[in-house]
Amino acid sequence: MKRRLAREIAVQSLYQMEMNEVGAAEAVNMLINEAADENETEVVIHDADVMRSYVTEIVQGAWNHKEAIDGLLVDYLKGWQISRLSRVDRQILRLATYEMVFRDDVPAKVSVNEAIELSKHFGTDESGKFVNGVLGRMIQEVSTIKEKLS
Repeated sequence: MKRRLAREIAVQSLYQMEMNEVGAAEAVNMLINEAADENETEVVIHDADVMRSYVTEIVQGAWNHKEAIDGLLVDYLKGWQISRLSRVDRQILRLATYEMVFRDDVPAKVSVNEAIELSKHFGTDESGKFVNGVLGRMIQEVSTIKEKLS
């Protein structure tokens, strides 16, 4: 399973959940099925069940911790409010924060790097720099953040 693809589907799923008020499993299934049917990018998902399970897990985790994640992000969004962020940037930041703070299977630097790449792919020209700035400040304090939340 390719985690980059899993994160792409996760960001799209979180976006769907916010826009259409659907559950994690429904959003993930819809996107994985759509990717398999349309396959415009010619991406082959060899292990769809493993992918579906992993993506649902991280999407549900990010969604369940959304309030705590948004509370953390407020401290690192210099001059911005969560509600004023683009929906795409907001979902990317939520996913990366979830991975950095609530999971132990992904190094924080990897989460930040992946978030930057996702923001370049899905966001605006400035999204990569913005996401890097926010998460760059957060990564410096991620150990302290984890201690406070445990």
